[in-house]
Amino acid sequence: MNLLDIIGPVMVGPSSSHTAGAVRIGRVSRKLLAEEVKEAKIYFHGSFLATGKGHGTDKALIAGLLGMQVDDPAIPDSFRIAEKREMRFSLEGIDLGDVHPNSVKMNLTGISGRTLEVIAASIGGGRIQICELDGITANFSGDYPTLIVHNIDQPGHVTEVTSMLAHKGVNIATMQLYRKSRGGNAVMVIECDQEVPKESLAWLEHLEGILKVTYCSLVEE
Repeated sequence: MNLLDIIGPVMVGPSSSHTAGAVRIGRVSRKLLAEEVKEAKIYFHGSFLATGKGHGTDKALIAGLLGMQVDDPAIPDSFRIAEKREMRFSLEGIDLGDVHPNSVKMNLTGISGRTLEVIAASIGGGRIQICELDGITANFSGDYPTLIVHNIDQPGHVTEVTSMLAHKGVNIATMQLYRKSRGGNAVMVIECDQEVPKESLAWLEHLEGILKVTYCSLVEE
């Protein structure tokens, strides 16, 4: 535990979980989409749904999708700014089942037509957890440069990815492997100590058997 876990982040808003956490969820999701958000369909669950409006969770999430930081004074005006930037969004309730009470599901579409489905939770003190990407489990915090590789569940793909990272001098902090079924679709979630070069991401996207490459960079926009 560090000091920020106790006192929370420097932020705009009344709640580190409902406001700062929501900004971070939106911001990390925007980075995963890797382009400006054109449309966002947002579904609040549990406490986010019950008390989020009073805490400004809706405005905070939109602010994050616009690229704002948790201490940006423009967060309360995020709806107006989104309209000005022609970013469409809708806000609804949903029951996601047995998940963290501060959870949200988002269906995002970027300006190029790229899509991303995210389920994420705000777990306290401004910290977040990305729980699912495009329907597959993906458990990471957004505190590290994170590489997510969707691939066909075949031998060799893990070796290709890890060898590329080693060749580029990128150290792996954590690595998680998930799959829906044997021989079906699988996903690697790799948190790194260094940024992954853009040319390496492009190289991965063209490998046979790689379905989608998503990357969350810590480099400021």
